[in-house]
Amino acid sequence: MGNVIEAAGLVKHYGDVVALDGLDLAVPEGSVLGLLGPNGAGKTTAVRILTTLLVADAGTATVAGVDLWADPVEVRKRIGLSGQYAAVDEYLTGFENLDLIGRLYRLGRRTARTRARELLERFDLEEAGDRPVKGYSGGMRRRLDLAGALVAQPPVLFLDEPTTGLDPRSRTNMWEVIRELLRGGTTLLLTTQYLEEADQLADDIIVIDRGREIAHGTADQLKRQVGGERVELVVESAADLPAAAAILAELADDEVQIDESSRTLTAPVHGGPTALMAALRRLDGEAVAVLDVGLRRPTLDDVFLALTGHATEEVGTHGPDLGVPTPGVDGEGAR
Repeated sequence: MGNVIEAAGLVKHYGDVVALDGLDLAVPEGSVLGLLGPNGAGKTTAVRILTTLLVADAGTATVAGVDLWADPVEVRKRIGLSGQYAAVDEYLTGFENLDLIGRLYRLGRRTARTRARELLERFDLEEAGDRPVKGYSGGMRRRLDLAGALVAQPPVLFLDEPTTGLDPRSRTNMWEVIRELLRGGTTLLLTTQYLEEADQLADDIIVIDRGREIAHGTADQLKRQVGGERVELVVESAADLPAAAAILAELADDEVQIDESSRTLTAPVHGGPTALMAALRRLDGEAVAVLDVGLRRPTLDDVFLALTGHATEEVGTHGPDLGVPTPGVDGEGAR
């Protein structure tokens, strides 16, 4: 199974600002690559280069077997793009938006109309399809935007932060729509700031910061980079903190963290369930009353903080991602 998306040494400057600094990407057919990083990391710039909206200053890339620089028109025929913001005309109905996209793809009037109705049904927008989009909710607009990216049934899809601004329920619904596409064999490059989103959807994850790859692997592989599991417990009385800390210290791989205000202790351990059971037996033997206890795995948030020294919600040092579209091309609306 070959790589459907492949890039090597992508570089992009905006004046003195380096948006991409030698980024390599590879996405095998039918898989999902999650490009993970904070605002300003270079995610959108990478997507805009790979979808022909920007020209890189250096590097090479192929998409669906086509050289990006040699034949960008052919690349556009094989891809779909949904940007960070829903690129829909709010004065048209949902059906008219999709029909228009089909006409622009030269699908023909009958095929474009049929495809528009199919997608409205698929994205649970059938009842709203003949209403102006200005009355749609944010989640409905995002679904319509993703439907627009699928009008021409592209084998390769780029989703740039597809759930930004959605409430948790709408985000979960969007994840299910994306999973359905993947079951159909679509190859996907997904950018996101949401670590849970990458964990849920991506087969492979590249973490970038300041335009460079800083880590690469599956979600589990990345989590292992910051250590193993942690026993976390809350004692009933603050007076029991010293005894609980002493017990955990015998099992811990490193220093036991104590939060006196919440009476919470956290200890990094190996052996997961075995360490947890040993801790519970010893706590019971010392008559330490425990209100809550659990075995916690490191999250991708922990990974990002360990790798970069800052949290995902912090803006990168060069500010917002400066992916400026090519003159005359709407970077967010391109399909």
